[in-house]
Amino acid sequence: MGEVLPMPSFGDLFTDVRADERTMRVSYHPERGAVVLSLWSGTTCRGSFRMAVDDVSRLRAVLAEVEASLTPTTVLPVVPPAAGPATARVAPRSPAVDQTGDISGTAHRGVLPVPRVA
Repeated sequence: MGEVLPMPSFGDLFTDVRADERTMRVSYHPERGAVVLSLWSGTTCRGSFRMAVDDVSRLRAVLAEVEASLTPTTVLPVVPPAAGPATARVAPRSPAVDQTGDISGTAHRGVLPVPRVA
């Protein structure tokens, strides 16, 4: 097992949309110049990622783009047809999904090292 450190005073905990038992912890470690993202299932850490502090602004920019793209779903009012007993309902459209490009070949493929627990 890797090095286990207590949660620093600066960080946050996020719950996965799939289950309450899955969480992501974000913690800042100034002594290491790193932000650690760790994935948990209950009390067990399943993986971690140490991000250099210099990359935080780039991550924030991506998350800001995601947030800016969020739009409330517009529900159109139901207009009854001119004649007929049934009223048709119009379902709201889902937003289009933009592809961000081909990322094949950009990641190092091979045997990954065993992750250490943050």
